[in-house]
Amino acid sequence: MSRAHLLLLCPGQGDQHPDMFNLARTHAGASALADRLLASQPHDGDLYANRIAQPLIVTATLCMWEAIRDIAPLPALVAGYSIGELSAYGVAGAIAPEQAITLATHRAQLMDDCRRAAPGQALLTITGLMLSSASKLAQQHGYHISIETGEDTCIVGGSAAQADSLQQAIEAAGARSRRLPVEVASHTPFMQAAVAPFSQALDATPFQPLQAPVLAGIDATAVRDQPRAVATLSRQLAEKIRWLACMDASAEAGITVALELGPGSALSRMLQQRHPHINTRSVSDFRTLEGIGKWLERAAEDD
Repeated sequence: MSRAHLLLLCPGQGDQHPDMFNLARTHAGASALADRLLASQPHDGDLYANRIAQPLIVTATLCMWEAIRDIAPLPALVAGYSIGELSAYGVAGAIAPEQAITLATHRAQLMDDCRRAAPGQALLTITGLMLSSASKLAQQHGYHISIETGEDTCIVGGSAAQADSLQQAIEAAGARSRRLPVEVASHTPFMQAAVAPFSQALDATPFQPLQAPVLAGIDATAVRDQPRAVATLSRQLAEKIRWLACMDASAEAGITVALELGPGSALSRMLQQRHPHINTRSVSDFRTLEGIGKWLERAAEDD
């Protein structure tokens, strides 16, 4: 497979589960990496809590990449969803795994600090309204678009006190909504106070040359150097993620094969639906690492 055709997808929070390291741990090197990275992380508490979920998701993604990097071609692009964008820089070789975990832990702390400064935050999905209409309706209730996931689907963040009234308005408009199990209005102005300190932490982190460009969530452009990485990674804390544009940018770049590194398969499902011509799978679809390798070989033959 030409490296010009493979996209690696790094997920955000939502699909973490207690068994998410099982497949990667069948590889000795990935298992050792997991032991090393998990040793400094809390093991008790809610898997969905920021302080636990963010470093855990990054760890799982980097361990899976460690498990398959020898059987996968170098990617043309790496893209990450929310905290997954930090994972993407680890996958691309720009930052060491330990640095990625330190940054993920710091990121979670900064976002929790913003939540404590403005308690009572929520994230809602909106399905069935075009983005412009969804944005206007959200703004009427003090909400902001957090992530654009489709032409008529998005996630919005704002005050939990206004969640019920916004959901009623969404339903009245003939659309659907679901409240997510998240208490942080990520990727909205509620997180603005986290941007500068996270930028400083990123700027102080030694970066190595990227082995593949990383798509910036805030504008779907390919990032190839540390200054742009620092700017886009920090700004995405308080700015909406244009995931729809990231999927389109991948297709425009000539991507023909995409593999989500897990946990979960939300990103691969979205990409497959948006661009069916891209041969897309998640590692979560496979029982063995060998199965992933064989699929990549077949994908190369079909490419």
